[in-house]
Amino acid sequence: MNNPMEEDKKPLNFIEQIIEEDLANGLPKEKLRFRFPPEPNGYLHVGHTKAICINFGLGEKYGAPVNLRFDDTNPEKEEQEFVDAIKADIDWLGFKYDQELYASDYFDQLYDWAVQMIKNGKAYIDEQPSEKITEQRKNPFEDGVESPFRNRPVEESLALFEKMKNGEFEEGAMSLRAKIDMASPNMNMRDPVMYRILKRPHHRTGDKWKIYPMYDWAHGESDYIEQISHSLCSLEFENHRPLYDWYLDQVYVKDTTRNKQREFARMNVSYMITSKRKLQRLVAENAVTGWDDPRMPTISGMRRLGFTPASIKNFIERVGVAKRENLIDIQLLEFFVREDLNKIATRVMAVIDPVKLVITNYPENEEEWLETENNPEQEDAGTRTVPFSKELYIEREDFKEEGNKKFFRLKLGGEVRLKSAYIIKAESVDKDENGEITTIYATYDEKSKSGSGTEESLRKVKGTLHWVSAKHALPVEVRIYDRLFTTPQPDAEKETDFMEFINPESLKIVQGFAEPSLENAETGHPYQFQRIGYFTKDRDSSAEKIVFNRTVTLKDGFKPE
Repeated sequence: MNNPMEEDKKPLNFIEQIIEEDLANGLPKEKLRFRFPPEPNGYLHVGHTKAICINFGLGEKYGAPVNLRFDDTNPEKEEQEFVDAIKADIDWLGFKYDQELYASDYFDQLYDWAVQMIKNGKAYIDEQPSEKITEQRKNPFEDGVESPFRNRPVEESLALFEKMKNGEFEEGAMSLRAKIDMASPNMNMRDPVMYRILKRPHHRTGDKWKIYPMYDWAHGESDYIEQISHSLCSLEFENHRPLYDWYLDQVYVKDTTRNKQREFARMNVSYMITSKRKLQRLVAENAVTGWDDPRMPTISGMRRLGFTPASIKNFIERVGVAKRENLIDIQLLEFFVREDLNKIATRVMAVIDPVKLVITNYPENEEEWLETENNPEQEDAGTRTVPFSKELYIEREDFKEEGNKKFFRLKLGGEVRLKSAYIIKAESVDKDENGEITTIYATYDEKSKSGSGTEESLRKVKGTLHWVSAKHALPVEVRIYDRLFTTPQPDAEKETDFMEFINPESLKIVQGFAEPSLENAETGHPYQFQRIGYFTKDRDSSAEKIVFNRTVTLKDGFKPE
């Protein structure tokens, strides 16, 4: 992705500085190991791309392995569908993980460690409902109230914990809590719950378990089992770090790698939301067509819209690794998408709001196949031929009966060049009963063919239009996507439901025509509809209907600082 020489010159971000200090203080480089640990309870979104790029980027920088571990501790919300989608997203981004692992791989070990903690007087069974436990925790400025079960005999807690495991109690009847400090100003340290009863089948372990570990207990210990050197997570987990370290203290064995949690700022992008709960609501209430709807901020949605892995990686690199959260302008992301697509997209001609153009002096039954470049940005992209005939389609907005001096497209009595073809002059129009133009009539200069080398072919006119031969035109459905929300921070207003900010114009579907080469378009391949924007073929396409999604417009005035 980057030039190694340029990489060496870049200043280290604060996480790289931490790693360099650890190496300087004696951590062997071969002990470096990272992980990306998603919970499979939804699809990955734009916010996850930062964590993915940081962890896998460090793996590439230091030649260290990176695990993909699914923190699957909540069977109520987790599904195999989400596991498969996450793996597909990481593969698409181009990252390779060392091992595919699951927190559920460690359920037996986590249980055994919990038993040992009870024996050591560091955990106990509490029979209070969760609401009572929450109430007793109070607030950071007031000492919490100890559970009446906090000092119950070890043997009693051990026996109850085994019965919980065997499914002898109903959900909510009791829980296992760590015994830490009910007066701690950090609420996470006030005897957190380690296990709760959940009689739900797990997508991997089936009905084996009737109790499941809480995230805070399973997460750090899973890092330890895998000997992760640096556990990197978003800033929301900063106040969980003391608990992360306390749990490690209970299981750490000398001469093993003790994992270190460090936090970086989450990435928030304007006009996008990254709450899985809210994304789930968009899907459930049919505000979008699914998790991979091109308007969704999910990686699968961005992929379907036509974003590229390189553009996302370049965006993340530009955003950088920060300690404080801020709102990133979506135009910066679109800038990198546009920049990458300009390099790789195949240039084609398509008309999305067509009006017929008849060249009256062109031979009636003649057709030509004109050579045009696939991508002028690539030396080896080659050329292709497109058909030209007497009847064409052009964009309706490219013609006016009367245009001022700044209108350089086609107007009555005016001339333009048809791209890769001839210079034409508009002569007259037909209109329907509503006064809308149905046909434009023009004449062409037969000696002005592009590339023919004649004096007429070198004649300059101010406008150049794209077009499609009507005889050969391929009907296409074009989906014009816009931002899903009308405001940059749709979930910032606590008093207003974010659903009220959904953009009613976020999708416009039009019927257009494209050059015939697109009949063989590949799903996901980037195309530039010349003078319109960047598009990609959608998976909804069929033999009867080819569908294209607009990825981004062709140009934007945004320039990154």
